[in-house]
Amino acid sequence: MNIRKIKQEDNLKVAAIIKEALESANLAIPGTAYYDPQLDSLHQYYKETPGSSYWIVEMEKEIIGGIGIAPFDLDEGICELQKLYVSPKAKGLGLSKKLMDTALTFAKQHYQYCYLETHHTLTIADRLYQSYGFELLHEPLKGSEHSAMNRWYIKSL
Repeated sequence: MNIRKIKQEDNLKVAAIIKEALESANLAIPGTAYYDPQLDSLHQYYKETPGSSYWIVEMEKEIIGGIGIAPFDLDEGICELQKLYVSPKAKGLGLSKKLMDTALTFAKQHYQYCYLETHHTLTIADRLYQSYGFELLHEPLKGSEHSAMNRWYIKSL
């Protein structure tokens, strides 16, 4: 297993993993990452956005997941954990935890808080976030873009 920053040539594979995951959860709908304008060009998006990064995890040179951190509210020192997805064949291997560790280590160097949006049907992700000390909010933070998401978390870094 190898975790590294996303490269240009990874864009389409990562987008396919994200789309497949959202389709399998019946969340290939407007208001989710499925329709993010930068989904097919994540390398460029994270490269051009200060205070952000996206990492992929690969096994036997095959990309099987990824995670990102990007600014959310710079005035408040808040970043957003974004696009944590792994392919179905990688589930249960602990890769999401390794990706979370990588992303949160980066976030702690640049921000005071980490925010994320998810959906109540993604119960495994929900448990993962809670195990990392994310606290459930009653509503999204101002500026949230994914209107289909209905669970919001924040963590003090």
